Amino acid sequence: MPPVSLSSWQIWALLSAVFAALTAIFAKVGVEGINSDLATLIRTAVVLMTLSLILFATGQLTNAGPISGKSWLFLVLSALGTGASWLCYFRALKLGPATLVAPIDKLSVVLVALFGVTFLGERPSIQGWLGIAMIAAGAVLIAFKG
Repeated sequence: MPPVSLSSWQIWALLSAVFAALTAIFAKVGVEGINSDLATLIRTAVVLMTLSLILFATGQLTNAGPISGKSWLFLVLSALGTGASWLCYFRALKLGPATLVAPIDKLSVVLVALFGVTFLGERPSIQGWLGIAMIAAGAVLIAFKG
């Protein structure tokens, strides 16, 4: 059997999942005793400062080049979506257990697939749809007690 090799995007996606999992645990502890919206603001400020330092240190901040109006529009929309998501996520973590909040949050995977088909013309394979359905079923089984 040949060894499994991960491409660059798969490694970054896996790292994203690891950091997202840690985020849920750290945030659950962090929101104890404070307003969840304030916690979101603190998190956002730290993200902004960290990324600014990284871009400055690597010279990417000064060499950004022109940014099209379309890019600005969709990046602003993405930022608004991120902000709304974070506010809702932190509120959910404040009110419920991370082990139940995170699976519901991961229904975003299912929604991305549906939005990708609807708005981007993407076409998952049968195997892809099966995986998407399993994610949905798993989230429902974990999060919604019978």
